[in-house]
Amino acid sequence: MHSDDNTARRLQEALLLERRKPDDRLMLDDATLAAALDGTRPLTRAERAALQDSPLTVRRLRHLALARRAAQPALWRGSRGVLRAASSGCPDAIVTEDGWWTLHFAAEPATPAGRWRAILQLAPQAPFAEALLVARAPLRVRDGAGATILAGQLDADGECEAPWPFAAAPGDHLQAHGATFVVEPLEADTP
Repeated sequence: MHSDDNTARRLQEALLLERRKPDDRLMLDDATLAAALDGTRPLTRAERAALQDSPLTVRRLRHLALARRAAQPALWRGSRGVLRAASSGCPDAIVTEDGWWTLHFAAEPATPAGRWRAILQLAPQAPFAEALLVARAPLRVRDGAGATILAGQLDADGECEAPWPFAAAPGDHLQAHGATFVVEPLEADTP
């Protein structure tokens, strides 16, 4: 959105919220306002007129809208991580830029040298953590070239792991493929 449009919208909102009217009272109940907010019942012409005529009702509608927005779980669409330029060899872990995910690399014990596991860990303080854990949403981690590092569902501890799928060690592979990785929701129709 253009910043002038944003400024104009904010000024208009401030003017609406500052308006005062003597002997104003709530003209619509919370149930009517909530139904209008969630789209289950649009306001009638008379209700729209009452809303426009009552600054107190406008402020109550705004309050209910803000409360609904705050109560909704945060939507997460993906996170990006970057391998630091100074990294050499295999990093123990890389954290996404938003801090919500950590990608760990562990050498597999009792296997020939060079076998690794990739372990994705969700930060428990992530605003969307509870929703992802409850939904057991499928996730995918891709390297900078788009190849899948791991795909699966988080366990109860907020982790997902898989064998490292590439011949090169994790640090070398990531450096060769853009030094980045992406954690994203795996849509049902995505291969």
